[in-house]
Amino acid sequence: MTALKEKSQLAAALPAGSDLHYQAGFGNEHASEAVAGALPRGRNSPQRAPLDLYPELISGTAFTAPRHENRRSWLYRRQPSVVSGRYQPYAQTGWSTGADRAIALPPEPLRWHPIPLDGAETAGADFVDGMCTLAANGDAQAQAGIGSLVYRANRSMQRRAFVNADGELLIVPQQGRLLLTTEMGVLDIKPGEIALVPRGVVFKVALPDSDAGQGPSRGYVCENYGAQFRLPELGPIGSNGLASARDFQAPVAAYEDSPGAYELVKKFGGRFWSAPMKHSPFNVVAWHGNLAPLKYDTANFMTIGSISFDHPDPSIFTVLTSPSDTPGTANCDFVIFPPRWLVMEDTFRPPWYHRNLMSEFMGLVYGEYDAKPGGFKPGGASLHNGMVPHGPDEEAFERASHADLKPQKLDNTLAFMFESRYRLVPTAWALQSPALDTDYADCWAGLKDRFKP
Repeated sequence: MTALKEKSQLAAALPAGSDLHYQAGFGNEHASEAVAGALPRGRNSPQRAPLDLYPELISGTAFTAPRHENRRSWLYRRQPSVVSGRYQPYAQTGWSTGADRAIALPPEPLRWHPIPLDGAETAGADFVDGMCTLAANGDAQAQAGIGSLVYRANRSMQRRAFVNADGELLIVPQQGRLLLTTEMGVLDIKPGEIALVPRGVVFKVALPDSDAGQGPSRGYVCENYGAQFRLPELGPIGSNGLASARDFQAPVAAYEDSPGAYELVKKFGGRFWSAPMKHSPFNVVAWHGNLAPLKYDTANFMTIGSISFDHPDPSIFTVLTSPSDTPGTANCDFVIFPPRWLVMEDTFRPPWYHRNLMSEFMGLVYGEYDAKPGGFKPGGASLHNGMVPHGPDEEAFERASHADLKPQKLDNTLAFMFESRYRLVPTAWALQSPALDTDYADCWAGLKDRFKP
């Protein structure tokens, strides 16, 4: 249990975030109080909670979900969440939900150059207003599928907060730090790290680098409408490897003590709403449970690979998975390609040419991706839907086919995939974007028939 002597950690944490403390573990039963004695002992909802706080339960799963999947936390707050104004429609036209069935999608690979950071869309935008959907599938109402989004922002959220009732958010910064103030405390995220914000948890995003004049911030987001992300099973890998539960970090309790009004923006049923509040929603003085926002540093990922020949399947790079009703066929897998050694003998080392059942949305945080060394840049994206063939471009094929197969370190690189069983449909905005690489398919045009009977 963490007890902070100061009555509010938020005021001290917001400028730099350098003195933040965290609790360790994915899905752990955490307990934290910003004021000693704020957590009740031996019960969740006493007749009068300590310090005259209001107990409030947030359930991330159904009450009767199996114990190993059940996620919930008890919050002890100065005012309950029901204390707010009435909601009015809010305009956020760039963030759409689910697949647009009116779009006729050809069975072709798609790629986007780095999404532009300037222009009218990003002028004065914060994390919420700077969000745009590139592609999506499924249906948030049916709790299936995902959205693949990009944010571009240059303004911190001040007296403004956001809550997503449609899905959890997996945030992958590409440029610029994020300081996430949540109901449970504060997370400091930099490129190379990720954040996971559960469905229904209120948060706001500050941009320390943008506020310091270092330009706009940009990154990727997976909006997961389906089953909650969890760590994948390890199977024959055994008890160690990939992402370790202990490397995920949850915040410690902290609350905002400064008076004044707030605006609460809510995503609900694919639409956006706004309500005024006379107080800060970040008023949780203590909490306990296993539903919490988390951060994870991808540098802690234990990469698995071949030490003889050929490639294992890319599932060995899975950090988190959201299962579907079909065992082994995910609603979404979050997969990373971090720095690693390649030592395979008599092997074509980049990814092979392939057609998959699963659909792959890919982004590049930094560095170079070995299968597309020239055309895939940080801040860009690609989409290879189910059964759409793809693989190394001509340059990568030629280089790998004639390379000296000595041990090779792929360094200073971080790519990722949101991989889903459902076909991802690009939005009209994505298909009309000047960043769309209309010549993408040409990268394979030079691959010749090399058959020598």
